[in-house]
Amino acid sequence: MNNRQTTKRYLPLLWLCLVALLMSCGTMRKASSSQKTPAEEQKDPLTPEQRRKYDYFFLEALRMKEKGDLDAAFEMYSHCLDIYPQGAATLYEIAKFYMFLNQPDKGERALKEAVAADPNNYWYNQTLAAYYQNKGEAAKAIYVYEDMVSHFPKRLEPLMSLVDLYNRTKDYQQVINTLNRLEERDGKSEAISMEKFRMYLAMDNDEQAFTEIENLAKEYPYDMRYLTILGDVYMNNGKEEEAYSIFQKVLKEEPGYAPAMLSMATYYEKKGEDSLYQAQLDSILLNDRVESNTKMNIMRQLILRSEQTDKDSIKIAGLFNSMLERKQENADIAMLAAQYLLTKKMDKESVPVLHKVLEIDPENIPARLQLLSFAIREQDMDEVIALCTPALEYTPETLEFYYYLGLAYHQKEQPDEALEVFKKGVNQVNEKSDKNIVSDFYAIMGDLYHIKKMNVEAYAAYDSALVYKEDNIGALNNYAYYLSVEREHLDKAEEMSYRTVKAEPTNGTYLDTYAWILFEKGKYAEARIYIDQAMQNEGDKSSVVVEHCGDIYYMSGEKEKALEYWRQAEKLANEPPQEGSEPRDEKELKLLKKKIAQKKYFAE
Repeated sequence: MNNRQTTKRYLPLLWLCLVALLMSCGTMRKASSSQKTPAEEQKDPLTPEQRRKYDYFFLEALRMKEKGDLDAAFEMYSHCLDIYPQGAATLYEIAKFYMFLNQPDKGERALKEAVAADPNNYWYNQTLAAYYQNKGEAAKAIYVYEDMVSHFPKRLEPLMSLVDLYNRTKDYQQVINTLNRLEERDGKSEAISMEKFRMYLAMDNDEQAFTEIENLAKEYPYDMRYLTILGDVYMNNGKEEEAYSIFQKVLKEEPGYAPAMLSMATYYEKKGEDSLYQAQLDSILLNDRVESNTKMNIMRQLILRSEQTDKDSIKIAGLFNSMLERKQENADIAMLAAQYLLTKKMDKESVPVLHKVLEIDPENIPARLQLLSFAIREQDMDEVIALCTPALEYTPETLEFYYYLGLAYHQKEQPDEALEVFKKGVNQVNEKSDKNIVSDFYAIMGDLYHIKKMNVEAYAAYDSALVYKEDNIGALNNYAYYLSVEREHLDKAEEMSYRTVKAEPTNGTYLDTYAWILFEKGKYAEARIYIDQAMQNEGDKSSVVVEHCGDIYYMSGEKEKALEYWRQAEKLANEPPQEGSEPRDEKELKLLKKKIAQKKYFAE
């Protein structure tokens, strides 16, 4: 598809972009647009009465536009043109309306008239040129921009737009001519010289291309960067020996200059001298005088090259290891190494590197969280504690570390330590904290207080959890269940438990809680419906749920069936507890055995 076809296809989008441009600059520049030249100051084409009406309608149009009443604004501008058809500011404003109304021909005509009425207004010219450029009418855009170069000699933007347009039309000589004009006004620069170099090559004028870069190097003889660029240009265009001479000259002047050292490595690679290439790389990457940023850029290039060629991750990892054996000015290289290893699924190899990151920068949260994820995956609670404990000192505002540290202590059945961590965590809560995490903090604190038989504190913690997240299902379930065990506030417990069943209708634990609350309220028929559902959703694997089932069946009149469930519950209690469940205490088991022995339900 040629450029013209592409432009037509996207023309509506270009109109919108142009209208946005016009709308954004119109109000800001309206004052300067209506300024009169000295000649106009001397002779106003309007009578005083006409001027008064014109100014009134123009200001009223602006006011209407600001209010969003575009129909009224358009009408006011039309009145302005009835009074003075050559009013540049009005023509400019009304052009925007035509563009918005998808009447580009009228919009273009109004813009051209605005430019003709006030040719010294930069923004009118710029808008017209941009309109042509977006429309794909390069010749017209070039004509306007060339005119702007003459009218506004201090502005560089028209010249830069011309460079782009001549590039698009492949008029390379005009690109060079325009770049020369830019150079005359703004001075020689790397960007301009490199673009001229590219143009000369496109014109098959290699001699002039190299002369351009040589002149750049001569312009800044003491800046090794430009001399190195000259060497790179030689090397990338088949002049390896000239490049070698340039690089050697640079390194003689400045022995540790990293860009030239890297260019020498590229030179050796191109020549196929692998040992010299590797030695040159090592001289850069293992050189303490070379900045970390330079080494980072080199490693990124090597990684990219590796991915495009041999994908030898062992070689890249070996380079990182050699670098990390030396003293590091910051953790950047270690972090890049860790990210690379993780990308390559080399998790085991990344662990010591991530520890290296923390050794250099103990406040590095991503590295610590990554190590934490490994420890959690391995269920290594001691490692979780080792990682999270110092994090509370280095990054006390990060709630995740309190959360996992508290959970680790909870898993290790150290409720006092866990509770202390969560208390510290909630002290860090502020208006920016994640409400879901804060809610879970309080929910777990409720569980811990209940373990410690501190029911008042437990219920207060659950209430706090529900303040931060009213649908915290875990908190609702545990809160409701503990209330039912204590036979307190059963209506509140039933309401909370029903919300959990509604949210997760196949969760055996939640179904059991709801069934048990109904049982405590004497609603045995309803309780049986929900306990049956709990048993069908893996509740039959829990000694507590099966015992509840027996209790509910007994109070429903099915005593033989109840006895079967109690015996099943006793059998499950003697097996290792399921993951996430706790072993039953002696008091509970004693009561269960009493039910079985006497074939009768006992509450306590």
